[in-house]
Amino acid sequence: MQIFNSNTDSSTVPGTLQNIQLDVVKHKVSGQNGVSYRRRQLVEEKAKIVLSKNSAIWRLPTEILAQIFLYCIPEDGNCTPAPYLAPVLLTTVCRRWREVALDMPSLWCRLRLEVGNGDWQQRAFSYDSYLKRSRGRQLSLTLEGHDTDWTELRSLLQPYIDQISSLSVGFFSNCGSLALTDFRGLEELVIYNGADYNLVLAVVRSIAQLPLNTRSLKLMDLWPDFELLSDFNPLAWPSLTNLEIAVDELDCIPYLLRLCPNLLSLTVVGLFAVEAEEVFRHDKLRSLRVYGDLHLDWVGTLGLFDAIILPSLRVLEVRNSGQWPHEDFKTFLTRSRCPLESLIFGDGVLITEQQEAEYATLLPSLELVVDPMRSGFYF
Repeated sequence: MQIFNSNTDSSTVPGTLQNIQLDVVKHKVSGQNGVSYRRRQLVEEKAKIVLSKNSAIWRLPTEILAQIFLYCIPEDGNCTPAPYLAPVLLTTVCRRWREVALDMPSLWCRLRLEVGNGDWQQRAFSYDSYLKRSRGRQLSLTLEGHDTDWTELRSLLQPYIDQISSLSVGFFSNCGSLALTDFRGLEELVIYNGADYNLVLAVVRSIAQLPLNTRSLKLMDLWPDFELLSDFNPLAWPSLTNLEIAVDELDCIPYLLRLCPNLLSLTVVGLFAVEAEEVFRHDKLRSLRVYGDLHLDWVGTLGLFDAIILPSLRVLEVRNSGQWPHEDFKTFLTRSRCPLESLIFGDGVLITEQQEAEYATLLPSLELVVDPMRSGFYF
């Protein structure tokens, strides 16, 4: 570890940093609700104090200042460039802060881009200036499209396409499909469409083939059914190791496993019981989380365990499945011979104390959790 000597009065630093943090919070709130004149006055007055030659933060070594800048970046997702949010805010305080911020590529690696609304040319210039400062670092981007075929966005992102490792894409109001295979370095992908079923075709076309490096996929709001998934190329998602998806029917699970031969973790939200027509074996899946919809007028049981063999399964979590298929699950354990380590029952799973005790006898090392507080229907 490097040690930097400074004449800074360390006793004054915490208070100064706390004031700066309050400024960042004030800016964030005011940016959401409209920046008030009085708040701008207070920030300007505080800036004069911070820039005073007697201020402790003015004398901080560059290395420490750089570490502080990293903590100024908003943690709740990617943001559009704004003068009231870091990192852009940091470049407006003084010349030294601007030089330090512009010399830190790691400050400029997360960005939210809006496509299809307002003056695209002005926004494109701002986005491009931002991305240039990343200097080849891996990028995490959020793309939100409104009434667009994504042509302008693809042109903007072309110089940075191989840097993009994490991508969230929102499809809204008549968006076309986005050729995700162009993102050759993509590792993590999140897709959402605001539950607009008119955009299902555009989303499906976008994910029909994923880049070979993509390891994680989260599909929100799409709710594909078996018929829709069956149209996918059998090798559409060969490299996925993590999948989180909401489906229209839980009988999609065996087909999802076919699409993802290297899958290690699957979280699936579905609506109905599984009707097994054949048994499918998946040798690599280690974690399975199934969140069903417990209809008050439905008295069936989850038929999933008749349809799959999972010899590597270590963790199973189930919520809202109704009556627990105890005997079917024991048969599944015998058939799969899996090293199950953790079995978690959330809310909406009807299981007896006698059945719980039987699992403790069958699998002495099993961690059995019964927690009604695990009640969320979504991931």
